[in-house]
Amino acid sequence: MIKVSVMYPNSKDVKFDVDYYKNDHLPMVSNKVGDALKGLELDLGVASSVLGEAAPYVAIAHLLFDDVASFQSSFGPHAEFFAADLKNYSNVKGALQISELITF
Repeated sequence: MIKVSVMYPNSKDVKFDVDYYKNDHLPMVSNKVGDALKGLELDLGVASSVLGEAAPYVAIAHLLFDDVASFQSSFGPHAEFFAADLKNYSNVKGALQISELITF
């Protein structure tokens, strides 16, 4: 199992429409990638490890897939479409990381 994390960095000038991202963007992604998507989580940053400082990321979406190939084949054909939707919810581009998921 792999986890694809899309991390949106936080800053004083960041704009991020949580309602749009949660209710429109993520359901659209889920619909487009179909059954290849095994799970979806959204983390919303509330704080950092330093008292009084903002979280380093305003939001992080985690998408679960069986493997990198299933992610690439289901997400890849729609990647430009997903990226074009950014203007509807944020002024910062998310960094994408693919990780092997190990549970204990």
